[in-house]
Amino acid sequence: MACFFRDPDRDVPQDPDLVVSPADGRVMIAGPSDRRWSPPGEWKQITIFLSPLDVHINRTPVAGRVTRIDYRPGKFLPAYNEGSNDNELNEVWIDYNGRTVVFRQVVGLLARRIVCRVQEGQMLERGQRVGLMKFGSRMDVFLPKDATLLVSVGDRVAGGETVLATLRSAGAR
Repeated sequence: MACFFRDPDRDVPQDPDLVVSPADGRVMIAGPSDRRWSPPGEWKQITIFLSPLDVHINRTPVAGRVTRIDYRPGKFLPAYNEGSNDNELNEVWIDYNGRTVVFRQVVGLLARRIVCRVQEGQMLERGQRVGLMKFGSRMDVFLPKDATLLVSVGDRVAGGETVLATLRSAGAR
């Protein structure tokens, strides 16, 4: 139980165009999003499954201003299968230099509580701690469709350190 709440320091990459992993775990999805389960619009999606042995502190994948936080109550199905798209979740929308990035905390079979420690309007630094999901869960990241994904299904990632993708700010496109 003590391992679950560990919170190691991480070396966050400094390049502003990098999107870092918001959680430790294994990549389950890396590619176009499924419109049935994603926020409205066209996105690239990276989904990370966190086992009960992974660090469960969540971090922001990009720097920017929190523009919206949406909490949705739901089920508590295993976070590694498609049915978990109906699970309890919390979405954080970030304006990254004119681009929208969404990350979603999704609870699972054992995880029964989402902790989100950010508020709308708050400015975040890439890799900043933003909350946690208590016991086994999933993290979804939705990026604009022109993002370049740098991870594949099956890769292990570390929150705040592993680069998931590159994404240019609105003025650099």
